Order: sequence, then C-alpha cells, then structure tokens
Amino acid sequence: MAQRSHSSHPGKPTTAPGRRQRRFATPSLSAHSRQAPIARLGDDRPVWQLKPLVFRLLWTLAPLAAGAPLMAQAAPPEPLSASQLDWQPYDEVPQGKLCSGRYVTPAYRIEAGDTPEQVTTSADKANYGNDGVATLMGEVVLRRGDSQLESPEVSVNEARDTATAKGPVTYRQPGVLLRGDDARVSLNSDAASVDNGHYVFHEQHVRGDAVQLARLEDGRYRLKDASFTSCEPGNSLWRLVGSDITIDQDSGWGTAKHARMEMGGVPVFYWPYVRFPVDDRRHTGLLWPQFSYTSSSGFDYAQPIYLNLAPNYDATLTPRYISERGEMLEGEFRYLLPRGDEGSIEGAWLADDDGGSDPDDDEEDLIGEDRWYINYQHAGRYDARTDYQLKYGAASDGNYFDDFGRNFGETETDSLERLAQLDYHGDVWDLQFKAQGYQRMDYPLDNDDKPFYRLPSLTADGRWSQSNGFYEEWNSNATYFWRDVDETDTDIDEDQAANGSRLRLAPALGWRSDQSWSFIEPRAQLVSLSYSLDYGDRETDRSTSPSATIPVLSLDSGLIFDRETEWFGDGYTQTLEPRLYYAYVPEVDQSDLPDFDTSEDAFSWNQLWSPYRFSGGDRVGDTNKVSYGVSSRFISDESGRERLKLGVGQSSYLSDRNIDMDGDPDKTSRSDFDSYSDYYRATRDRSPVVFQADVVLNDQWTASQAVFQDFDRGVTESAQTSLRYRAEQGTVLNFGFNREIEGFVPYDDEDEDDVLGYTRNEWDFSFATPMSESWSLLGRYMYDSTNSRSLEKVLGVQYNDCCYGVQVTWREWQDDNDTANTISDDEEKNGIFLTFEFKGLGGVGQSADSYLEQAVPGYRNAGF
Repeated sequence: MAQRSHSSHPGKPTTAPGRRQRRFATPSLSAHSRQAPIARLGDDRPVWQLKPLVFRLLWTLAPLAAGAPLMAQAAPPEPLSASQLDWQPYDEVPQGKLCSGRYVTPAYRIEAGDTPEQVTTSADKANYGNDGVATLMGEVVLRRGDSQLESPEVSVNEARDTATAKGPVTYRQPGVLLRGDDARVSLNSDAASVDNGHYVFHEQHVRGDAVQLARLEDGRYRLKDASFTSCEPGNSLWRLVGSDITIDQDSGWGTAKHARMEMGGVPVFYWPYVRFPVDDRRHTGLLWPQFSYTSSSGFDYAQPIYLNLAPNYDATLTPRYISERGEMLEGEFRYLLPRGDEGSIEGAWLADDDGGSDPDDDEEDLIGEDRWYINYQHAGRYDARTDYQLKYGAASDGNYFDDFGRNFGETETDSLERLAQLDYHGDVWDLQFKAQGYQRMDYPLDNDDKPFYRLPSLTADGRWSQSNGFYEEWNSNATYFWRDVDETDTDIDEDQAANGSRLRLAPALGWRSDQSWSFIEPRAQLVSLSYSLDYGDRETDRSTSPSATIPVLSLDSGLIFDRETEWFGDGYTQTLEPRLYYAYVPEVDQSDLPDFDTSEDAFSWNQLWSPYRFSGGDRVGDTNKVSYGVSSRFISDESGRERLKLGVGQSSYLSDRNIDMDGDPDKTSRSDFDSYSDYYRATRDRSPVVFQADVVLNDQWTASQAVFQDFDRGVTESAQTSLRYRAEQGTVLNFGFNREIEGFVPYDDEDEDDVLGYTRNEWDFSFATPMSESWSLLGRYMYDSTNSRSLEKVLGVQYNDCCYGVQVTWREWQDDNDTANTISDDEEKNGIFLTFEFKGLGGVGQSADSYLEQAVPGYRNAGF
C-alpha cells in the first residue's frame, strides 16, 4: 500500500509515485436548508401527524388507458446489487422491523478541507498536463465539504471548477448515494451528473436507476429514463418508471413525465404527468382512491383530493360513487389556532338517492330524497382553568349512517350532538355553562323519541374540606328543557309532554376518616327539585310547578387487613377488606315531576355502595338497604403489581323500592307494574350476589369474571367472562361470554324497542397473530347461542414488508335496527374491504384498522 502524503499546493506537472491528498480553493455555495417534516406554529406544536396510508401518494392527472404510449418507453438500467447500494442485512431482523436490512452511510474516506469550499483529494498518482488539466489516477477520492467523489480516474480542468470522472463512479452527499459509469462534478457547487446511474436516498428509504442522473445547483435531482421505488435491493415488486423524473428533497416533491407503475415488471398504470411525495410532509393533490363493497350499497368508490392550504389548516374533498345509490360529495376542513384551539367541519351531500339494494318499507320513503350530513367541532381554552367546546351535528334523516356509514364497518352513530359548553375549574368551585341538544339517528323518528334540548344548563359545584376530616359540598344545577313536538300527541306520556325549567340543589355534609387499617364516612345530602312547566295546549291535571325535597343518608365503612404470603414460590402481600354500607332514602312522591333526562340504572357492583338508583336529575329513588361484601387482593412483592383481586357482595333491602320512573309511591301489587321484572326488582328482599374476579396470570394472560346470581330464584341474572392473551410479538387472543336475562337492564321509555326482550347468551372470540415477519391473520366470531345464530364474523389477512402492504378484510354482521327486543326485523349485512399500500407512495382502498382495533381488543397495526 503506497504511503499517503498531503499537500496544500497543486505543485508542478509531474507523475507522483505515491497517493496524494490535495486541496483546491473554490467559490462558496450557500447551504440549501431543509424544511421541517411536520408543519409547526409559533408554539412549536405539531398540527397533525398524518397517517402514511392516507397522505402519501398524490397525482395531478388521472391515469389514461393501460396501453397509453405503450406504457411509456423509458428503460432504466438494471439495478445494482445490494452491497453496492449501502445495504446492510440484519444478522437477525429486530422485533418490529419490516425490512431485512437497512441503508448505512459509510464514513468519509478523507478529511474535509479547512473551509467548506476547499477541495481535498487522495490518489495513487497524479499527472499534470501542459494544458493545465490535472489527472488523478488509482483509488481517487475527491472531497468538497460534505460531498465526496470516488473513481479510478478523475480529471480536473485548468480552471479547477469541474472534475470529470471515469467509471465506475461513486458520488456521495449526506444521506445520498449516486453510482454510475461516468460523472461530471462541479467544484464550486454541489452540482453533478452521472451516466447510467443508480441512486439511494437513505433517510427516505428509496432507490432507483436512471440512464442519466443529475444533481442540479438548486439541490434537485433530475433523472432521465429512470425508476423510483422503496423496495429493498433485490425486490422490485413495484416501481415508478418515467422518462423524466425530478426529485426535490427540500420541498418533499417528486414529479415524473410519461410515467408508468410496474408491479413485478408488468405495467399496470400510466400517467402523462405524475406528482408524488418523497417524505411524510403534507402536499396538495389527489390521494389514492378508497373502495369497498357491501351488500346494501354495492360498489363504493371514493377519490379524496387533499388541499394543504397552510401550516395550520387543510381540507379534503372526496367525490364518491356508490353504485346502488348515486354520486356523493364529501368534505372536511381542519384548523389549529396559535393558542392550541383546534376544530374541524365535515359534511357530505348526495342528491336523489337511488335507495340501495332491497330497501325495506321505511327506506323506500328515502328513495329520490337528497341525503346530507354536517358535523362541526371546536375545542379550546381561555386560560389554564377555563376551557370551552363547540359542536354541531345534523343529518338529513336518521338512516344516514345506516346507509353510508363512517368507516369500514358502516359504524352507526346513535345521535349527533349540538353543544356550546364553557367550564371553569377552580380550587373550590367548578362552574359550567352548557347549551346542548341532539339529533337522534332513528328513522322514522317518533315525537316521543325526540330528545330534550338543554337551553341552557348552568352548574355550580363547590367543596370545602377541613383537616379534621369534615367536608361540605354545594351542588346545584339550573336547566331549561325544550323539544319541538306536538305536546297533544297522545303517544307522548304526560311526564314527557312539557317544556320547562328544573332547579336541582343538592348540598351535602360529611366526615371521612382514613387509616391504614380502616375507613369510615357518614354523609348526609339534601336533594331539592323544583320545576316550572308549560304543557302548551295539552289538557292535564298535572301541576305546572311541582317540587320535591328528599334527604339522602349513607354510612360507608371498611377494614383493611394484610399479611405476607407465598404463591407458587413468589412473595405476595394479601389483603382482606370487608366493607359494610348503609343507605336510607325516604319514599317521596315524585309522580308530578317530569322526566327530562332520567333513566333507571342496571344493577352493578358499584351500586352496592351507592344510595342512588337513577341517572339524571328528575328522580331520587327510595331505598333502605344494608350492603356487605369482602374483597381480597394479592400484590406481588417483586413488582408491586396486583396479580389477583376477588370480591363478593350483596345488598339486603329493609323495605320495598316504590319509586320508579313513574315516581308513584302507591304501587303495591303486581298489577301496578308494567312487567314482572319491574315488580320483582321493586319488591325483592335481597339483591343478586355479585361475584367478581380479576386475575393477572402472568405478563401475557389475564382473566376477569363478573357474575350476578339470584339464589332465591336460582337464576344467573348476568355474567361476563373474559380471557385475554397478549404476546410481545403481537399475538392477541380474546375470549368472552356474556349472559343477560330479560329485564336485567331496566325499562327505558325512550328506548322501549331497544331493550332486550329475552334472555340472551353471547360468545365472543377474536384473535390477531403474526404468521411470520410479514404475514398476519386476524378474525372475530360472535355467536348468539340463545337464538342459534351468528352475530358477527370477521376475517382479515395482511401482508406487510418495507416494500408494500396488503390488507383484505371480510365482515358479515347482523343489523338489529335498534330493536333489541325482537330479532325478526334484523338484517344480515356483509362486505369485503381491500387496502393496498406502496410503501413510500401511499395506499389504495379503505383501511379497516379503526374498526378492527375496537373489534379485536389489543390489536394494533403499527407497521401498516
């Protein structure tokens, strides 16, 4: 190996026997700055982290026929081997990596000059001709700032501003590799050109080949008869090929003329002109289309158009074609304000609905109608203690989301909210102003099913605590309730026929003592309800200014014992925690009170330790009960994690519960109640015994069980069982069983048809598992054993690597039409959904991930 010498002067024309490193002084070139990958405001807060699946490929001209100009005749050179493209395979692919290797930039071979403009060289020998041309030979390395040229022979002109290299040539800049046959490099800028070139952008994980490749003085790359792909070396499943490709890393854009998409070497698309991103920044243009097929609506094709209007706001317009319904236009606008306030508005319009396939009687009423939807949301804050929300949602009819959905599973929306809310959170006081309403998404919507608006609702809650354990609370709310109905409609119950105001005051006084071995808390609360009602033209004997005052008394207490124990050789702290609770609420006539926002709660573990039986503000149920129970926990000494929790509890009633949704205390016989289940709940002496258990078997397996057992009747009123498995490599298993008898969930006037009218046993199994580094499988099966029918079937398969991803998901499900008390009107629906993603360009189709993460608990598709 020849010894390397260093000189700062070109010297005289000669032939140097040893490798020499030399320096050339050249004019300076200002650094070309790169924009941040995510747009930011003055407070340095990211606007939105956009999903690569959605915001990646954008094109500005629709593809022409597959045979257009013979799919463009551009013919790039054959790719180089992986070892020539800075590709280093992993010895063992790390967990979560999709690629078998990575691009690694080697270290510079020679030191940089004293200034960024100075050129340093290293060569085996150098010739200096009489014409002033310097020729460097051997293992020639030429470096200027961060740029490096490697070649067997390099000639530098007399002006010392251009170097011409004979191949094979390697030219590098930070994160960029260019290889080719011959090259011309500017020595006073970063401009360069390479013949029969090959390129790699390390950070973007893209590569390609070109008949001619040039780096322009402005930092862009110009490629002739070139290709572009994110597939790892040796894999060319897809590539974009164009006669003229320009890549601008600073703007994040690439463009190609006469471009074709090849898959496995076969042309599948052609564009006269295509514009695409080379990183994850947001860009204006057409997104990949979304498509799916469902039995009710047929083929569904949507073409999103993304508008990157500013760093802090953007918009998406989506023309949509639904074969069984017609053409629809959807849109969304999002914004982020400097103080962090943010919001969005979205909507859709379809004129003259064709009705879908096989519409039922109600759906036939919508044939020929205009269908639309709008939803506005805004959230922000005035200061650290005060925040606010604004919402407005509306749709043309209650069947809108049944017919058009919001995502993969045609996810239904029960209601659309209208809201203006202001909250203040102080050290003592919590204040709230709210104006709120809903559009209930049922069709047809009867008058008695319309929800009440709160116009407005004012809440003021305060709490004061003393060091001796005493505390005082002030709880108050004033609300005006209104809905636009004909109050004379006889289908509307009298307790829901009026508009009016309600003042609810509920001050409380209590004392709590917490010790390491016990706690005790007596508490007294006084609930005062007063109304001012307007029944309009309805004739009624009900009072227009009813009121009620109900005291609520309770005493909660418990002991805590613990001991050290061992379980399978591991040390644990075991606790034993008996609990005793007493509650008394007298029977107060509330039959004249309206029902604006109240429903009776289903029995639960938490209700054992609560004096309240209703949610909402119009009813305070009478009770006189003693609740007793015991729980035990096993806490690992090593990790401090709770491994096992067991609990059992029951309430004994000292008197019947006569106040139900009617508020009438005079109900005494079976005939006074609407159903036997209502009568039984009101007169039983004991609640069901509640058993619950939560088990952490190890870091992978967990289980839970809750059983509500009525030993008097020998009936399991409700049972929920779940078994869950989570593995580090991504495998997820879920098993669930749910039993619910008729009447376990109390009758609700607003949802009479949607209350379970029979005992139902449901089984639920779901899973997601990687079959290999690239293949994964997932599914779900729900079965109603009472009616011997499937409720839902889902099966999905996914292939994923660093080149492309494919996800195919099939779903079949029962739509109960919001009538849980009968299955005769249930409708079976099904659909198949496809997503295809070209890594680095984007995806085609409709992603099912948002639905699958809900249907298969624990599933996370972080790599697709």
